[in-house]
Amino acid sequence: MRKLDILLYSRASGGGGAERVWAILANGLAARGHRVTFAFDEKMAGNGVDPAVDMLDVGAGHAGAVMKLARLLRSRRFDVIAAAVSVSCVKLTLAKAMAFSRIPLVLSYHGFEEYKTGRLSAAGFYGLPLLALFARRFVGVSDGVVRALVDRWHAPTARTVRIYNPVPLIAAATANEILARPPIVGAVGRLSREKGMDVLIDAFARLKTPDARLVIGGDGPERQRLVQQAADLGIRDRVRFLGRVSSAAEVYGLARVAAVPSRTEAFGMTTVEALSAGLRVVASDCEGSREILAEPYGELIPVEDATALAAALDRALAMQPDPGPGVARAQEFSAEAGIDQWERLFAGLATAG
Repeated sequence: MRKLDILLYSRASGGGGAERVWAILANGLAARGHRVTFAFDEKMAGNGVDPAVDMLDVGAGHAGAVMKLARLLRSRRFDVIAAAVSVSCVKLTLAKAMAFSRIPLVLSYHGFEEYKTGRLSAAGFYGLPLLALFARRFVGVSDGVVRALVDRWHAPTARTVRIYNPVPLIAAATANEILARPPIVGAVGRLSREKGMDVLIDAFARLKTPDARLVIGGDGPERQRLVQQAADLGIRDRVRFLGRVSSAAEVYGLARVAAVPSRTEAFGMTTVEALSAGLRVVASDCEGSREILAEPYGELIPVEDATALAAALDRALAMQPDPGPGVARAQEFSAEAGIDQWERLFAGLATAG
């Protein structure tokens, strides 16, 4: 495979969700010898992007970012260009059109409800048939997202593919190591409504397992409300909020079981990370988690059902740990597996011209 010149573009240089995926992808492709330029609207501290990746801050203003990207496309012949999340997909498409560029364009979608987050984000969904005039491929991060793109938003079936997010796996603990831990439930995610941490706190207050504790990694707009919720339920002394963590291992390395209580999930990166750490996972039965999780890896419970979540967590805490099946399942979603698929897609488009 020849070495490619690749442009990746998204809202930020790191953080959570799609931005983290793009940073992982940039690092992985650069490590394989490709020239990678990672363009973004906002530079994040501690983003983990490798020095081998060329970083380009195009600024937060939509019009200025589009102009800067267009100038870049006019001045440099990339082999392939790609954007993650709908607002960035729209902006890179506009830049390609302004530059009269024929470089193959890939648009990657990472959620079901991005269209609710702003006008340009909405345009990335409602205007998808127009974007299809410029894009060679549309990527969904799960089968559920692909179905939504095709069935609801009219993406071209033949040019829409699924590539699971590349997930850096956590070193697995042994069954004995997990069993020796206190009965800690671990959860990682942005503290926002869609992640369902309020449901988890409600469920945790109903746990019957003696001396159980809850450790939550992540930050977001709901943090103070969640802290108050734990206090109102009389469990504040048993719930630990770590804030933003550099790795899910900071939480899953403490826990005996993992909870993923999301109301909606396009792809459950934290589910994969928990499995790779050797933990049994209890997750809400939404699209992303459903594709990853089933017996014997864990248990799915109805979305927003705190009673069912509490009962499932009690069952998980009482079980003998068995890391093997979950660790094997996580390998199917490893960073290497995801980067392999992206590399093949980019190489095929670059060859076709």
